[in-house]
Amino acid sequence: MKNTEILQTGESASAPTRCQATPSNRILVVDDDADIRQVNVEVLRRFGYQTDTAADGAAAWERLHAQSYDLLITDNNMPKLSGFELVKKVRSAQLTLPVILATRALPAEELDRNPWLQPVATLVKPFSSGQLLETVNEVLAQPTAPAVSRERLPVGAKGAERFCEV
Repeated sequence: MKNTEILQTGESASAPTRCQATPSNRILVVDDDADIRQVNVEVLRRFGYQTDTAADGAAAWERLHAQSYDLLITDNNMPKLSGFELVKKVRSAQLTLPVILATRALPAEELDRNPWLQPVATLVKPFSSGQLLETVNEVLAQPTAPAVSRERLPVGAKGAERFCEV
């Protein structure tokens, strides 16, 4: 696929500069819209990021049990488990995983009531691939990005003794 097919209208294919992604930059992209998910993944992979996807928050939660990630990019309005509910689960599990909320409508009321759930960044849809890359690069450049410190997430029911890295 050509660069111009992925970049949104009004951007030149050469606009974003190549980032310094490393193999440790693993990103989970969560969106119930398969087209948006695919475009975001293609842009991120082109610039060196390793990506996995999930079609809803419940599938993302399962991925978080199976794989370590440096960043979570999630839509909010999804079936089964919303992005906001996913962030609640991530924060309740005391994960240091940074979250970018990419959505058409921010859940401002919920975020006001639960300031501890604030994502590190937000992207209001529709956003350009340049905005996506800039936001991802900024978030991963922050010293609190979990590439240095990984948490462990319990797998299975309450009290399960089995753990996996996240």
